[in-house]
Amino acid sequence: MPTRKTPGVHVEEVTASVAEAETAVPAFIGYSQRAQRTTPGDRILRPTRIRSLEEYERSFGGRHEDVIGITLAGDAAAGFTVTALTVNSQTPGPTYRLPYLLYYAVKMYFDNGGRQCYIVSVGTYREEPSIRLKGNGPGAKRAPETNFGLSDGLDALALEAEPTLIVIPDAVNLDSADYEKLVQAVLKQAGALEDRFALFDVHDGGIDLDASALSTNRGYFGNDNLKYGAAYYPFVRTTMRYYQGRDALVAVTLPDGKTRRLDRLGRSDAAVYSFVKDTLAGRAPGSGPELRYCVVMPPSGAVAGVYAATDTARGVWKAPANVPLAGVAEAVVQLDDSRQERLSIDPTTGKSINAIRTFAGRGTLVWGARTLAGNDNEWRYVSVRRFVSMVEESVKKGISWAVFEANDDVTWSKVRAVIESYLLEKWRVGALVGSTPAQAFFVRCGLGTTMTARDVLDGRMNVEIGMAVIRPADFIILKFSQRLQAP
Repeated sequence: MPTRKTPGVHVEEVTASVAEAETAVPAFIGYSQRAQRTTPGDRILRPTRIRSLEEYERSFGGRHEDVIGITLAGDAAAGFTVTALTVNSQTPGPTYRLPYLLYYAVKMYFDNGGRQCYIVSVGTYREEPSIRLKGNGPGAKRAPETNFGLSDGLDALALEAEPTLIVIPDAVNLDSADYEKLVQAVLKQAGALEDRFALFDVHDGGIDLDASALSTNRGYFGNDNLKYGAAYYPFVRTTMRYYQGRDALVAVTLPDGKTRRLDRLGRSDAAVYSFVKDTLAGRAPGSGPELRYCVVMPPSGAVAGVYAATDTARGVWKAPANVPLAGVAEAVVQLDDSRQERLSIDPTTGKSINAIRTFAGRGTLVWGARTLAGNDNEWRYVSVRRFVSMVEESVKKGISWAVFEANDDVTWSKVRAVIESYLLEKWRVGALVGSTPAQAFFVRCGLGTTMTARDVLDGRMNVEIGMAVIRPADFIILKFSQRLQAP
């Protein structure tokens, strides 16, 4: 209140308005190289907001140090060839998953337009991913006290108000039973809080799923709160390489059968050293895009970046689809229209799965915009569910001033005016359907419409809001007819 120095009547204008709630603030849950701000482990199970990959690396470190094995044939004169490649003693391919995926997912998020996110580290690179703290079961081996399971990170996230998306890339490394428990717990939290939406990777997303396997993977999500999540398939082959520049982590099997570390070959066999370095880094002459050296990832991190970029450029009411994924070379399973049909519409369970598809000349695109409740007429589209959640959260915060105000017509009129002004703006930018505001939305609040005399006596102020939310063009039908030339 400003200090007045002269007597008289002074006018101050106070404007009540609805501030837009954030829509694309994902929370990534998983294992990190470290979780430290000042002392080791002080960031474990503490949701931390970051705005760049560099900020992530300062607190949570980098990628897991994977061990690469490469077997050579040939000689320096005729040229070397690679006959075998392993990562962590496994042959990389569509079904191979790195043991820890959080760092890669966060990088893909920022590469695809993400601006800010939360990180919930549940432990460091010291044990296999788990759903709960190991050692809780009878006779189970006790894990380090600083390492927890992915659902412990989910519990920690429940206390944070700002995140609006939940992403758990490490979930695909769980066995199917634990994966099922975790994804249903995520949906339960999203349904209970009503202010967040989950992005899931199909558990077996690295393989071509037949009808039976697809049904099994759909079944993991259960039947509750499906409108609060969306699933994406298949995994993608990224442009990130398994080789990280650490020569000491590369074991080279020479044509004579002997195995040497790459850092030692640099001093003893320059020709082999140069060939291996160039091959692993993608610089070998004529080698082309050697996709077997590129990391395969579940797509949720990149898709979260698409959500953020679409929200910023177009608005949360625009479907986050028909967008190319940056840093992605191809989908590991190639889908056509008939195979995608099995994903989008399931007549038995109604659960939709969104496709990631590679198109010639267009790259790898997000080619679906449905929630898991794909056959629900109200909530089948991701953009509709997220827009309504944004409006609910924005209006709730925007009329919080009315708490403890007089429950009378004056307050009701102010509440209606604030909400109508907000929805009018949404209609003007194209989020609501209708040629007039009256066709696009309504706001009701008053005695005899939304409240009875008993409601007023009990201190209840009921507000009813109706919106005609714009829906994406899921199917575009072009009808052509040939017009014959008149005689």
